[in-house]
Amino acid sequence: MRHGKKINHLGRKTAHRKSMLANMGSSLIEHKRINTTVAKAKALKVFIEPLVTKSKEDTTHNRRIVFSKLRDKYAVSELFREVAPKVGDRPGGYTRIIKLGNRLGDNADMAMIELVDFNETYNVNKPAKKKSTRRAGKKTNAETAEAPKAEEKKQEEKDDKKEE
Repeated sequence: MRHGKKINHLGRKTAHRKSMLANMGSSLIEHKRINTTVAKAKALKVFIEPLVTKSKEDTTHNRRIVFSKLRDKYAVSELFREVAPKVGDRPGGYTRIIKLGNRLGDNADMAMIELVDFNETYNVNKPAKKKSTRRAGKKTNAETAEAPKAEEKKQEEKDDKKEE
């Protein structure tokens, strides 16, 4: 039974698992996306999301907490300098896991984990969605007054062309 066991041990001892997650977290922050197995990606998501949340408030205390987990000062500085300002308004969900299929050698389920705000494919400046209504929109008085005048001008132009 696995009652109360919320952490995936990934078949490793505690020290190895923490080191592996720290290395994968540093790589994710540096490269913005990495390929790994689905189980490791899910474990990394649980590991990295609180660190990104801490980086939103740049204090010495938060930097020390993040450094104690990541163990890489370059990754910490990049997290606080580049990643945090981009995710400042996001309330959570900083990473995305995309399943890629199976690995050729051992048929392991592979996935790509990436930082959501750094993906150029999904974050292309999309046009704002127009409000869709089921009823006909009401015209303002200015529009209704201009519409007949525009039709009259078109009719006069047609008449002028016929006379020539």
